[in-house]
Amino acid sequence: MNIVGENVRKIREKNGWTQEQLAAKCHLIEWNISRSTLAKIESNVRGVSDNEVKLLSSVLNVKIEELFFVWPI
Repeated sequence: MNIVGENVRKIREKNGWTQEQLAAKCHLIEWNISRSTLAKIESNVRGVSDNEVKLLSSVLNVKIEELFFVWPI
């Protein structure tokens, strides 16, 4: 679907956060997203809107561009 989900997972894991912890951090910025929805994003079952990309970059403390980075094989 897109590469954002895989990068969200990689960045989350690099930070040592669980999906539950990431969802809790999202709630702190008043984005009511569930762990289940984050799991769907990370597994590319669910797409991510432009606004959600902005929110994810804020919560993960990365530049928006990093969510679109293509990792070398």
